[in-house]
Amino acid sequence: MQRLTEVAPGVLVATAEYATTSTTVITTADGGCLVIDPAVTVADLSALAAELAGRGLRPRAGFATHPHWDHVLWSGELGVVPRYAAPAAVAVTAAMREEMIAAAGQAAPGHDLALFADLVALPGGATHIPWDGPSAQVIVHDGHAPGHAAVFLPDSGVLVAGDMLSDIEIPLLDTAARDPLGDYRAGLRRLVEVPGVRWLVPGHGHVTGAAGFRRRAGADTGYLDRLAAGQQFTDPRAAAGWQRDWHDQQLRKVARSS
Repeated sequence: MQRLTEVAPGVLVATAEYATTSTTVITTADGGCLVIDPAVTVADLSALAAELAGRGLRPRAGFATHPHWDHVLWSGELGVVPRYAAPAAVAVTAAMREEMIAAAGQAAPGHDLALFADLVALPGGATHIPWDGPSAQVIVHDGHAPGHAAVFLPDSGVLVAGDMLSDIEIPLLDTAARDPLGDYRAGLRRLVEVPGVRWLVPGHGHVTGAAGFRRRAGADTGYLDRLAAGQQFTDPRAAAGWQRDWHDQQLRKVARSS
C-alpha cells in the first residue's frame, strides 16, 4: 500500500497494489478520523493502522461504500468503532457473507473473519455519516450494487465515489438487478449533480480534480449510451481480461432486457 497522501485539507488517500484500490481517511483537528473502505490485504491494513498511529490519528468510525468483499474489510489494529453502510448494503453482506468470505480468502487471505463485513446500517433516513468530524454526506443509490453510497465532503469538495467514475474500470453494472442500466444511469446522474466537487476519489483508480471528474462522467455516460444501443463496441478501460468479460455480459443483459 502506498503511504497516505493529503489530497485536500484533512483528507488522506492511500492506494493499494491490488486493483489500484483507494482507502480514504478524513481527519479531525483533535486526532480522530473516519476510515472509508480500508483495503486490501492484511499487510495493507496493518500498514494503514501503523501510519495512522504515527500521525497521531485514531479511527472513530468506518464506512463501507458498498457490499463487495474488498470494501468491507477491517483490522483489530484499527480499533473497535462503528462501521457504517447503507441499509441495503448491510442486508446484502448478511445474505452473501459466505460467498464474500470465499472471494476474500482467494484474493487476500488471512483477514479476521470476526471483523469482516461487521457493519452497522445508517439510521433510517440518514443523509450523513453520524460521527463527530467534518460533514460527510452519503449519496445512496443502486448503480453498482444495492445500497452503493458515495460520500461527499462539502468542506473540502472531495467526492469519494465508491466503485464509480474510475479511470481504469468501465461502469460495472449490477447485472443481477431488474434494471441494471437504469439503476446505473440514475446513480451516475446523482453523482454528477453534486455541487462543488473539487476532487474525486474513485474506489479503483486515481484521484483527479474537477476537470477530471467531468471527463470521467462524460466517458461513463458515453459508455452507457453505447451499451444501451446493444451493439458491440470497445472501451480502452476494458481492452482485455475480466473487464472485457464483464463488458460482454453487460451487453448480453441489456440486449435481453430491450
